[in-house]
Amino acid sequence: MKVLLLAAGRGTRISRYLSGNPKCTVDIGNEKLIQYTIRMLNKKGITDIAMVLGYRADIIKETLKDYDVKYYYNPFFDVTNSIASSWFAKDFLDDDILIMNADVFLEEKLIDYILSQKDSPVMFADSSRKEEADYKFKFENGVLLKYGKELEGDDISGEYVGIGRFNKDFLKEFIVQLEKMINEQQHSVWWENVVYEISEQKDIYVNDVKGMFWAEVDYIEDYERILNFRGVKSNLQY
Repeated sequence: MKVLLLAAGRGTRISRYLSGNPKCTVDIGNEKLIQYTIRMLNKKGITDIAMVLGYRADIIKETLKDYDVKYYYNPFFDVTNSIASSWFAKDFLDDDILIMNADVFLEEKLIDYILSQKDSPVMFADSSRKEEADYKFKFENGVLLKYGKELEGDDISGEYVGIGRFNKDFLKEFIVQLEKMINEQQHSVWWENVVYEISEQKDIYVNDVKGMFWAEVDYIEDYERILNFRGVKSNLQY
């Protein structure tokens, strides 16, 4: 099992609180978020880890100087989205893999759950978070039906967690669709849009992580939820 972490973006919604540092380098109590993630993955026996960098790449590399991580670079991070980052790392997509956004915190129990799943292609969502969700999924019988920030009411089954698990065979389809979208200049969408396009032809599974803690650092409230979960006092200046 490989893991690809996407960390090229600027994180404009929360950057003013972080002194311009990348979101994945926030302090979550005695370690940075990205240090925690890689430490936990290593603990689970996963050592084949790559990251796509862009904004303030030097800070992330310095943060991870004691960790064994392979790096890719998206030089167009300011004018592209994560689909471009995944394209720059496409050579890494040759075995069973987790693709995840590097600013996502997952409690250890949730990491164990994700690694234990055998479905592919599968995305993860939290059915306990609906109206307050940032990016929303509608799924039935474990299959993705709708997706988007604009979903409302009964069209919301849960919030997308920011991670997908894919086997080697699916990655062949993923790369074909990825190349197609990049060639069509669709470089301003997320890496997940590749999966959403494929969902028009085949089932994409959704596994519910309700009851397990996670948070994606998009807003200051997300960061505070992580600190509260870990029993850490915030030192940010508001």
